[in-house]
Amino acid sequence: MKHAINWFEIPVRDFARAQSFYQLLFNASLTPQEPDETGSTMAFLPADMEDGGIGGCIISGPEYEPSEAGALVYLNGGDNLSVPLSRVEQAGGKIVMPKTSIGEHGFMAQFIDTEGNKLAIHSIN
Repeated sequence: MKHAINWFEIPVRDFARAQSFYQLLFNASLTPQEPDETGSTMAFLPADMEDGGIGGCIISGPEYEPSEAGALVYLNGGDNLSVPLSRVEQAGGKIVMPKTSIGEHGFMAQFIDTEGNKLAIHSIN
């Protein structure tokens, strides 16, 4: 098995607000997909899946409920997580754990997004 994660979905209540948050966080455009048969709407987060990367999305729908509890997803902080982390509060989120060294594994931080999800972000620098 190459990866422990194949895909992830971040539940959101206010799709436009969450789209704005993650676009600013990643400095990238997120394009909503047409709602599926359940009425759920999603937009893919930036990922190079052609080279074996792992992708995920933000998603809103009747069965999706944001939460600070449960599984903690670590997003890719790129070359230096200080860059996207510096955008969290500007985008309306809240940093709950600042950039923290995890030794030889790099750095991580945790934040609450605009929808109430607790997520982490990681990079080597």
